[in-house]
Amino acid sequence: MFLKKQIISAALLVCLSMSCQKTPLGSTQPKAPAELYNHTNMEIQDEKHRSVVNIPVELALTDVAKQLNAQIQGLIYEDNSFEDNNNDGFKTKVWKRANITVEVRDSLLFYTVPLKIWAEKSYNVSPLGLKLAGAQATEFAINLHFFTQFSINPDWQVNTKTASAGFDWVTKPSIRVAGIEIPITGLVSRTISENLDKVSQSIDQNARASFDLKKYVLQAWNIIREPRLLSETYRTWLVITPTQISMTPFSMGGGHIKASLGVGGFTQTVIGIKPTVKPATEIPNLQITSNVPQGFQVGLIGVMPHEEAARLASQQFVGQNYEFQNGKYKIKVTSVDIYGQNDKLVIKAGLTGSLDGTVYLKGVPYYDPATRMLSLKNVDYDLHTRSLLLKTASWFLQGRFARQIEQQFTFPIGPQMDEVQKAIKQQLANRNVAKGVVMVGQLEALTPDQVYLTPTSLVALVMAKGRVEIKIDGLL
Repeated sequence: MFLKKQIISAALLVCLSMSCQKTPLGSTQPKAPAELYNHTNMEIQDEKHRSVVNIPVELALTDVAKQLNAQIQGLIYEDNSFEDNNNDGFKTKVWKRANITVEVRDSLLFYTVPLKIWAEKSYNVSPLGLKLAGAQATEFAINLHFFTQFSINPDWQVNTKTASAGFDWVTKPSIRVAGIEIPITGLVSRTISENLDKVSQSIDQNARASFDLKKYVLQAWNIIREPRLLSETYRTWLVITPTQISMTPFSMGGGHIKASLGVGGFTQTVIGIKPTVKPATEIPNLQITSNVPQGFQVGLIGVMPHEEAARLASQQFVGQNYEFQNGKYKIKVTSVDIYGQNDKLVIKAGLTGSLDGTVYLKGVPYYDPATRMLSLKNVDYDLHTRSLLLKTASWFLQGRFARQIEQQFTFPIGPQMDEVQKAIKQQLANRNVAKGVVMVGQLEALTPDQVYLTPTSLVALVMAKGRVEIKIDGLL
């Protein structure tokens, strides 16, 4: 009997010892989710967004006429020999009589060139059997008419095709020999007609020499490439990397020659020191298109370091008490920490009370434009935490703890976004960026893009979309 009691006592001691080695009910120490990141800060900064900077090309016809008149002045043609041109017996001098006028007709550029012409004609006649030889001079006035079609070659060479639209007499030429009026209108008319092609070629040569579009586009290209400081506080820079240029054909109307030029490329928002960009010396060949796309977009970056996020979360949750099942169970949050696992934020919460230990929750961070906060959605317990809670504290899973974490786990980045957005607007608002060069733009919409988790920060990217133009004065 005594032996039997000893055996029973020993068995009870073994059972008691084994029960003491088990994890106590209401305690949890789950395995921590692995810390993993798909992105680095540099990779996010390297993310590029396709944009187009528009450059309206607009030439006033008055400026075209002014340039032509500046280049074509005084004596513009001279022939001092009777023997040249197959012994035509003519000497000629041609002056510009008045200013050249320019107008648009049927999408073509029409010029009127007023000329004064001095001509001397040699003669050898025998009126009434008398031989007379010598030379007589005359002066007269005509208006020459030309039309020009404008285009730009892929190598940026201005291409003009000028042709004659005829001429009309203001005063007609004639000479008097021995008191006899000898009309030479027909002869002069033939001479003028034979030389109109030369005049057309001269107009084209002057137009190509005076209209250097490539120089101004290269200037705009380098202005676009220059990094612009958006936020001194956050050391944020806007970097535009142009890659191509397209342009519509010239159109004419309203006293102007017009075209739309689009510089396409990529925008980046870079944090840190000012990026180094060397000035370009060449630009890509021009692509002619029927329509230049509109639209400029840039990523606004809001950064929340992990340490700051953990500090704000601790302020929000540490010391908070939560009740479950009408007060039957109570817990208190003792610590909060965060880190990333791929695209999810891991929340490590230390607890005491009816449940002692640690729980891990995971949620997807996103930017909420309504509150302008970094927030969480789809918050739930990590799989290993949930498995342990089902065994030790299923009541905890039935409460609102995860829901309250989701609702209250927010970080303010609105002021940071405001500063960057304000800086971009200032950079684009009718800003003189160089002599004769004005940048004009506006942001029309902000669209949340994505929140990235990096080893150091939560990074919110918000797309700002709008339009940007660069206006250049003095193309002629």
